[in-house]
Amino acid sequence: MAKQKLQHNIIALSRLRPTQLTVGMLQVKHKRQRLRTFEKQPAELVDFILEHPVRVVLGPAEKAYVIDHHHLALALIKEDFETAPVAIEDDLSHLSMSSFWKKMQALHYVHPIDADGKRRSLTALPKSLKRLEDDPYRSLAGFVREAGGFQKVLTPFAEFIWADYYRKRIKEKLLRKDFDKALKEALKLASHKDARKLPGCLVKK
Repeated sequence: MAKQKLQHNIIALSRLRPTQLTVGMLQVKHKRQRLRTFEKQPAELVDFILEHPVRVVLGPAEKAYVIDHHHLALALIKEDFETAPVAIEDDLSHLSMSSFWKKMQALHYVHPIDADGKRRSLTALPKSLKRLEDDPYRSLAGFVREAGGFQKVLTPFAEFIWADYYRKRIKEKLLRKDFDKALKEALKLASHKDARKLPGCLVKK
């Protein structure tokens, strides 16, 4: 099936399903704070949300599987929003569940890696965004990108690739004790030669 052009729709957040096991909860908290800055500016809030549609693939049983912006989607849920704009990357709703997941894996739209960086089976994927677990290295990668350490790209789960890069180089004890110090170290590592092959890396070849 040929990939269709992105379509923007408003759907119920209850229809969303994750395609990963974890998020960076610190980054979710940051996005919730960002949403709250618009509390007295409803028009600006609407514009902000519309400018950041959740990228999804439509699946069987009228579910929409998130392939980008898990953090924003979870932040919206935690802030009691009921709907959100989505950009439909592909429509695989006609497939059986087994064929759907085979296709999702072939397209690299699923990332069943846990908070220890270990691969799990697809059955470990939570049924709800609310059940996603915390991976502090995913928060670190997100804040590095926001600080200009690397570019946002459409490579599926790019920030998780960076998270795994940092997981091997920055101790979790430092990450949890002094996040700012860990972030400074991570920004330096973003320009290291070992990062050159990572998606969105700004280091010249």
